[in-house]
Amino acid sequence: MEPHNEQAAGEVLHQRGWRKAFTVQEMVDKWAWLVGRVENGYSDLVDEYTNDLYSRNWLHEACPILAERVIALWIPQIKALDDRFRDATVFDDGISLSHPRLLVGDLGRSLRSAGATD
Repeated sequence: MEPHNEQAAGEVLHQRGWRKAFTVQEMVDKWAWLVGRVENGYSDLVDEYTNDLYSRNWLHEACPILAERVIALWIPQIKALDDRFRDATVFDDGISLSHPRLLVGDLGRSLRSAGATD
């Protein structure tokens, strides 16, 4: 597959089922927003949390189809956000989604009832 620029990659992923042709900037911004919320206590429902994780999933799917020069521009910021996310979450081998360390609100109640701890 030929490497794509940012706009073309968004179109390819849209054709694969994503609801629109997102840009890398949009998804990095959404990932940064979610990381900030997790660090400060994500309190929405568990379904909202799993839905909000879509931004990182999109970036994961986009990387193999993006041109190397595009990836080189974005990967330092994405890796820094990934590191912050890992620091703000507890990896639990998939039992409850690498849940936030700070369990608050509806998400915290749902995860605690499933056995998660702070």
